[in-house]
Amino acid sequence: MQITKQADYALRAMMFLAKLSPNERAATRQVAQEQAIPPSFLAKIISQLSIAGLIHTSRGAHGGVSLAVSPEKITVLDVVEAIDGPLALNDCTLNPASCLMIEGCPLHSIWCEAQGELVSKLRNTTFASIIAPSAA
Repeated sequence: MQITKQADYALRAMMFLAKLSPNERAATRQVAQEQAIPPSFLAKIISQLSIAGLIHTSRGAHGGVSLAVSPEKITVLDVVEAIDGPLALNDCTLNPASCLMIEGCPLHSIWCEAQGELVSKLRNTTFASIIAPSAA
């Protein structure tokens, strides 16, 4: 399993924003430049993160982007799912009816357990915990 490049860029952008002081904004061009994200790609990501309620955007000379909630309340899972949708190691983990072999399949429980562990790890990893080592 591999997250999309778009989700990776979104995570980088969120880490950058999480390091800002509360109420501080960053210009999207600054985020793009410092995180090596193509600006046109970042525009789409910013839109999706805004729709998900994770960031605020404002236009104008004093505009920019900032977190909509504190880094303690935003998880890696929130960002990945805002960009890529629900995580699934296999179709059967989200939609068991999609698999004709689901009855008696020895892999189904393995996929579900592994997915549960991954989702749990991402749900329990906040941006505050990610940036804490660099803030010290």
